[in-house]
Amino acid sequence: MKFITQTQLKGYKPHAVVFKKEQLEECANEWPILKKIKTKEAPGPGEWKVWNCLETGIFFVMYNLDLSEIKHESSFKRIFQAINNEGCSKMALFGIDQLRHAQSIARIGYDSLFQYQEFLSAIKKNSLKECCIIGKDRLFNQYVQQGVKIGEAMELTRTLADTPPNICTPSYLARAAEGLSEKYPELQVSVLDKKQIKALKMNSFLSVSKASAQEPKFITINYKGSSKKPPIVLIGKGITFDTGGHSLKPASSMMGMKFDMSGAATVLGILKLAAELKLDHNIIGLIPTCENIPGLDANKPDDVVVSMSGQTIEILNTDAEGRLILCDAMTYAERFNPQYVIDVATLTGSCVATFGSVATGLMGNDQELIEMLFSAGQESGDRAWPLPLWDEYDDELKSPVADMANIGHQHAGAITAGCFLKRFAKNFKWAHLDIAGTACIFQGHKRGSTGRPIPLLAEFLMNLAK
Repeated sequence: MKFITQTQLKGYKPHAVVFKKEQLEECANEWPILKKIKTKEAPGPGEWKVWNCLETGIFFVMYNLDLSEIKHESSFKRIFQAINNEGCSKMALFGIDQLRHAQSIARIGYDSLFQYQEFLSAIKKNSLKECCIIGKDRLFNQYVQQGVKIGEAMELTRTLADTPPNICTPSYLARAAEGLSEKYPELQVSVLDKKQIKALKMNSFLSVSKASAQEPKFITINYKGSSKKPPIVLIGKGITFDTGGHSLKPASSMMGMKFDMSGAATVLGILKLAAELKLDHNIIGLIPTCENIPGLDANKPDDVVVSMSGQTIEILNTDAEGRLILCDAMTYAERFNPQYVIDVATLTGSCVATFGSVATGLMGNDQELIEMLFSAGQESGDRAWPLPLWDEYDDELKSPVADMANIGHQHAGAITAGCFLKRFAKNFKWAHLDIAGTACIFQGHKRGSTGRPIPLLAEFLMNLAK
């Protein structure tokens, strides 16, 4: 969908008009039919109402929503969807008076019409093609277009995550990264194969992939901005399907495991956004990607592997595989002398049990970095919430036969997973985003990727630029 801005409506002929409750009188001057609406019919706080005026052929939406309140974002998404379902192709939107809200509404509008239809016989086309946002600030259009580009980054992430796992293999993700480098000269991509990964002694990563017919890949995407500062390294978990390995998941838990590469899809989306916005920062994306499948050579409970860092790991549960591929990527990140390292991973069911689908779990070893990511989540509406990595939790990972076990005893699984990763972040400032509950929705036929935490990371990077 195309977004444009104008300082006034003059010359624009919309098929749908969306306006604030307080603007009823103003809009009634342009469309007299609105004078028939009585004050008591107006929406209450947090509500919106529709008037389909056949006399004018215009679909009117009055809202009493505030984008400062995160819960109202979903209402705006439903407004866009209602207008699209009504068959309108052009809409005008009034009442967005803050630059930040202009960015948000463009991102919400773009994202609201996303449909993954690659394997549907009957393709449903969106009718809504254009949204004109009326605003007087001279920077309005700049912020709106930023919102559109964030929406486009989310579209890439959602498309990759929604792609079936028999299609979206490690090699497929590697080709997707190479495709980005062909489109954006600012992005340089390298892909390591199994032999090269083995030469780096990434034995923890390789142990997860051993039984799969799909070869592992280690993808590096380098974005060079104008900054002279060390790079920000983003690491995305890329398990393209997770059966749990020998610690096999039950059938109901295995559905939706194609989304276990959502961290990798997020990194690809953010690097696309960096190139589109021409961000100042140097950003490096690292994606360890493979499948976790049971088989003759698969990891077994009680196996011990030697990670790239030299630390040994006792594998007590083969379904705790994400941390086994991330830890080697974190060690690899040291060579870039990074300013920050942020890993993004659908890591634990424990995080889903704690936060549901509302907040991303946030952990790390640097309080300033945690606070920046927390603030970016609050500002963007893509919220994260901190969890502690205290020594008492770290003790859960003690092993009698190795430097650490890959799981804790019973409880606090999201935190003990963070404690595991922290052991590989001794030489840089690091944060961990557990997106297990926020990266996808899994509700019957409504299951699909959400594109989170693209808005959070976009806000974080743009705040750093300021």
